[in-house]
Formats: sequence, structure tokens, C-alpha cells
Amino acid sequence: MKREEDNLYCDLEAAVGYRFRNRELLFEALTHKSFVNETDGRQGKDNQRLEFFGDAVIGFFVSAELMERFPAVAEGKLSKIRAALVDEETLAGLARRVMLGRYLRLGRGEEKTGGRDKQSVLADAYEALVAAVYLDGGLPAAESMVARDFRPLLDESTERLSGKDYKTQFQELAQELSGFPPRYLLEETSGPPHERLFTVAAFVSDACMGKGAGRSKKEAEQAAAREGLVNLRIVHPPQVS
Repeated sequence: MKREEDNLYCDLEAAVGYRFRNRELLFEALTHKSFVNETDGRQGKDNQRLEFFGDAVIGFFVSAELMERFPAVAEGKLSKIRAALVDEETLAGLARRVMLGRYLRLGRGEEKTGGRDKQSVLADAYEALVAAVYLDGGLPAAESMVARDFRPLLDESTERLSGKDYKTQFQELAQELSGFPPRYLLEETSGPPHERLFTVAAFVSDACMGKGAGRSKKEAEQAAAREGLVNLRIVHPPQVS
């Protein structure tokens, strides 16, 4: 393998956050069927089988996370949330985030028709890449990749489904009682890069009314606002007419 090509794949591994022990799995994940067809199969296998498996791996992890986050939500609604999270557009977006199209092995015809940025091609390649990580590094490696990519999307779903925006409620009550909006202070960031945990404190005037932690600053602020809302209501109980 040429040194330049080797360095190219190192860049992809760095972007994905995983270094392959068996590079052949990575090459298979990046190989479009058009490349195999034009080389009469002499350059390895295409990524269709890995795509099939990667779809199942992503579905498994996302389903497990949804079950944990929404214990009272019915199966039908969970299925709709999962379908929205793992649709072609989302997967292609995740592929673009690591510039996956740059590394694909395409046939000349597919290359000429813009295959490196086709939504379907990118989505399939992302699924294949997840499968390759699973087969090379096992369950922890694949879980780490899927969690890093999908948890921000799951956080958004959690907020939409709960229908509770604690920051808005906290702000309204704080302004009503003090005349000023609350402010948030990031107190701590911990954990490895792919599993960051943020701790935030919520203040009304100079008083800390709540603290919260989350896998994103937004989630931590919501948790801090939730605690602050409770404490504000304890200090200033609503008047009963």
C-alpha cells in the first residue's frame, strides 16, 4: 500500500475515533459495488453485506437507549422515534461529519455522477463502517461510536417527547421573582472525549439554586434548571387564593 494512501486512512480512523487492527474490514466498508463491478471483483468485496449488518447494529444500540430513556412509552411510538433517528438523511449527515465520501472506493461511472456526496451511498457506507468497527473491535468499540454520534440526536428526542422545557419554566419564575433571568455556569467537564459529562450550576441573582449533569451542556442546563425550579418553589411557594 502506498504511504499516502495509508496516511489517508489514518485520517479517517482519527475522525471516527477508532484504529483498525484489520484494515481489510475498513476497505470493505468503503468499497461501493460500482468499484467491484468495474474491477471484476479483483479488488475485494463491496460493502453491501456490512451495510446490512451495520443497520442491525445501529438499530440495536438505538433501541436499547430508547428503552432506557422512555420506559413508559409504547412500542409503536418508540418505533417511530427510531425510524426518524436512523433514516437515510441522518446517516448521510453523520457520514459527512467525518468526510466519509472522501475515502470511498467508487467505480468511474459512480464517481462521475457525484457518488461521493450521494445521500444513499453515504448512508450505506456509514452503516458498513459501524459494522466494520463492530467486527474488528467488538461490542464496546461499536457502542462507543454509535453513542457518540446518536446521543445528541437522542437528547433532542428526549426533550421533544417529554414536553418539559425546564429552562423556560425556570426563567419565567426567576424573572417573576427577581426581575432577572437565571444564568448558567459550567463547573466541570469530565470523562473521555467520546463520553463527556458536563456539570452546570444555575444561579438566580447570586444564589445557586440548582446543579445538574448531562452528556451535553444543553442537557446539563436542563437538569440544573429542573432542580432550580424545585428550589425556587420551595423558597417562594405559590400563593393560594
